[in-house]
Amino acid sequence: MITSPYCTIGPYFPYSFVDGLEDLTKFGEQSARGQRIEIRGRVLQEGNQPTRNTILEIWQPDANGVFRHSLDPRCREADPGFRGWGRARTDAQGNYWFRTVLPGAYAAEDGRLRCPHINLMILAIGLTRRMVTTIFLSDAPEQVSDPVLDCVPEAARLRLFAVEQTTPSEDCLQYRFDVILRGENETPFFLD
Repeated sequence: MITSPYCTIGPYFPYSFVDGLEDLTKFGEQSARGQRIEIRGRVLQEGNQPTRNTILEIWQPDANGVFRHSLDPRCREADPGFRGWGRARTDAQGNYWFRTVLPGAYAAEDGRLRCPHINLMILAIGLTRRMVTTIFLSDAPEQVSDPVLDCVPEAARLRLFAVEQTTPSEDCLQYRFDVILRGENETPFFLD
């Protein structure tokens, strides 16, 4: 297979690639433990233009800070009702949503506690690579110290925090996290 630096991702994402994967709070017949949250937002390109049919994938620890992954030494303790990852697609206005649980903190390799966060990957038509970022969740983002967040220039750090909304829905806390792919106020992205 020949690859070119000008190849782009997509353009075809079948609905079966995404449908039904927005809700991480149920796994098999079980329900996840912990505080339910819903994250809604938009994916925008330069000039505040929405992106359509953009795929967002998240992965995170459960409410106790345990990843459902073999590299987590506590994997056997993972919440059996929590899937740990999900996928969503943007609509014509660039909107997406996920229903999940508030992730628990866990210790980084240096022993520091990580701020509760959700890892996010973006695949879209026109991107030459997948984009990876982190959604941080905190009531006091200016006071957060986190090894990943510390790698981001101070002026851009607040762009990585979901904003809690004032109107809760059902038993859920509501958050908003818009992704800006390029331009002014671009979301900080990481090499993966």
